[in-house]
Amino acid sequence: MARRKSFLAPGLWIPAGLALGLLALPLVALVVRAPWAELPVLLADRTVTSALGLSVLTAVLSTAVSLVLGIPLALVLARSAKWPAVPRRLLRALVTVPLVLPPVVGGVALLLLLGRRGLLGQFLPFQLPFTTAAVVIAQTFVAMPFLVLAVEGAIRATDRRVEIAAATLGASRWTVFRRITLPLVAPGVASGALLCFSRALGEFGATITFAGSFPGTTQTLPIATYLQLQTNPDAAIALSLVLLAVSVGVLVSLRDRWVPGLTS
Repeated sequence: MARRKSFLAPGLWIPAGLALGLLALPLVALVVRAPWAELPVLLADRTVTSALGLSVLTAVLSTAVSLVLGIPLALVLARSAKWPAVPRRLLRALVTVPLVLPPVVGGVALLLLLGRRGLLGQFLPFQLPFTTAAVVIAQTFVAMPFLVLAVEGAIRATDRRVEIAAATLGASRWTVFRRITLPLVAPGVASGALLCFSRALGEFGATITFAGSFPGTTQTLPIATYLQLQTNPDAAIALSLVLLAVSVGVLVSLRDRWVPGLTS
């Protein structure tokens, strides 16, 4: 059997190899230089366990909020094909801006909206910034677009004839959404939720700007990693390994559901 010819120019292997090295070697260095023998002690430190527990809790809460708010938004996006171009593009831009916006800018924007003198914050009977609730809001702001785009893609890939058939047989719109649409897009929802959780767990810029860094209240794992790097580099490496393990676990779970072409 004749071997397939590669149409990749030989000169492209060099920049491709450099790109791969730039992406992979820092992670290799993190694993190689990790204090594996001291890892259990470092991870058992009270500051570390507090930051880890807070991060997991807030990431779960922000993922739950993203599911409740993001699935309907994804449905609106997926069904907006017949809208006029300007509102359709504006809606998509608003959803995707947090993906490219520097997280610190997102934190400043949240302060200007929900801070003590913010556009909405001045009318609130309580203070949101620098609380655990602020951590959840910051994480949701930066992570929800991942879920929305994943679910939107899943909705667009479904066969609408099933929904139309159910509506023709007398099912209400809510019944069609609950009994037909949601089961059809369940894999996309699961993928989006995993991406959302991973992004929320690793959020730093918006969180430290909007929520600050108070141990046990707003000091999440990425913030603790940054602070530990200045005083205890081994602890910072240990925390980095935890975040790396979560990221790799998410990618392994997603396989080809998010990035076409990946195989198990």
